[in-house]
Amino acid sequence: MEKYLINPNHKISKISKDIYGHFSEHLGRCIYNGVYVGENSKIPNINGMRCDVVNALKDMGLPVLRWPGGCFADEYHWKDGIGPKENRKKMVNTHWGGVVEDNSFGTHEYFELCRQLGCDSYINGNVGSGTVAEMNEWVEYMTFDGISPMAQLRKENGQDKPWKIKYFGVGNESWGCGGNMDPEYYGCLYKRYNTYVRDYDSNNRIKRIACGPNGGDYHWTREVMDKVKHHAQGIALHYYTVPGDSWDHKGSATDFTVDEYYKTVCKAYHIEELINNHIAVMDSINPQKWVQLIVDEWGTWYDVEPGTNPGFLYQQNTMRDAVVAALTLNIFNKHSDRIMMANIAQTVNVLQAVILTDGDEMLLTPTYHVFKMYKEHQENTLLGSYITTDEIKSDSAKMSCPKLIESASIDDNGVIYSTVTNVSETESAEIKCQIADTDVSEITAEILTGDIHDKNDFNDKENVTVKEFKDFTKLADGFTAVLPPCSVVKFVIK
Repeated sequence: MEKYLINPNHKISKISKDIYGHFSEHLGRCIYNGVYVGENSKIPNINGMRCDVVNALKDMGLPVLRWPGGCFADEYHWKDGIGPKENRKKMVNTHWGGVVEDNSFGTHEYFELCRQLGCDSYINGNVGSGTVAEMNEWVEYMTFDGISPMAQLRKENGQDKPWKIKYFGVGNESWGCGGNMDPEYYGCLYKRYNTYVRDYDSNNRIKRIACGPNGGDYHWTREVMDKVKHHAQGIALHYYTVPGDSWDHKGSATDFTVDEYYKTVCKAYHIEELINNHIAVMDSINPQKWVQLIVDEWGTWYDVEPGTNPGFLYQQNTMRDAVVAALTLNIFNKHSDRIMMANIAQTVNVLQAVILTDGDEMLLTPTYHVFKMYKEHQENTLLGSYITTDEIKSDSAKMSCPKLIESASIDDNGVIYSTVTNVSETESAEIKCQIADTDVSEITAEILTGDIHDKNDFNDKENVTVKEFKDFTKLADGFTAVLPPCSVVKFVIK
């Protein structure tokens, strides 16, 4: 029996709700036919936003949404996406599928989506192909409430009052699709562009996000931090879990072996090492810890589903993805003292999506259910916790990860939430949880579990769903439980 200890006396940090953020890019069917169908669609919508998708995302607890990219951000010129839709410029989306982008979803539509979702905004600016003036005018257009050309233009386009921006990304993947820059050059360029991302409203202090590293590129982190530490509130890490041997052969989302499953899980767990190492580099440059870590692109990345546009990055979603999401969110919770925000890629129909759509039909993926199970962690206080566990190894990846990965938090009413992931494909796990200095009066629990290949599709949308979990025994100071293989379990302890 594994020992699981939770210490309510050890309150570590607040878990920012924005750790549970999402990312929607003009890519494939994420925006168009995903969250946005247009005002004239027969699919039920409010101001063009698809009602079933919006309602599901609200129910899941989506706190912040990143837009418009991604690689698309650094070829996006915001003035193309404002004004009467019949007059908006059309362009070819050269990054993603070579399809025509008609700009019918632009700045006004994005903020309308945020309004309907009740979420905060994260705008990504164009450094790769845009000018300082263009970025400056966009921020003025969105946030200035005085007399100016951009404020007047916004009013002419139907928005009298400005919006609020919580986060603004100054460039995206500037080491790659955002300009193929060196870190020293980008760091200096960041300061120039950031100078003109002005706070026009004293009640809306924008948090500026600098482009951070790709995976384990610690040199990028060191050089950019050296330049921007006085000028940024966050630096953005990107890390995708790719089980295949190359970007040309990433592996199937649904047809995979047990070894490929463990390879995926171990590669996902690698983000723990990356977080620790990048934070160490950040702290060596900036011991005052002015800059927080952002993980604004993360998730699994497989080969696209057969017969779909390779540039649309459409992939299915199985219990393997649920396990990746659960272990990753537990890791983020445990680093909530330094992680300010994270954004899974991407919300609908792209990569590790939480929702898939097909015409007027919609389904919730296993990853969706994990986010909904975990939503009570948002804005809770992280508690000190520890679990004894065996290691799971992937011989092909020459990597390992814990069999059990957990986190625990407490809300303002003293209710404890514990989420535990059993990543083993075949072995259950018997645990005994003890909660320090606590008399337990009531426990409820729920579970997401199944075969590693189980998924929801449009022939069976309810194949993988959350169910009540009863295989536990309440103790005076905790509980014992048997966790099935390939499972995610949430305990609510009063």
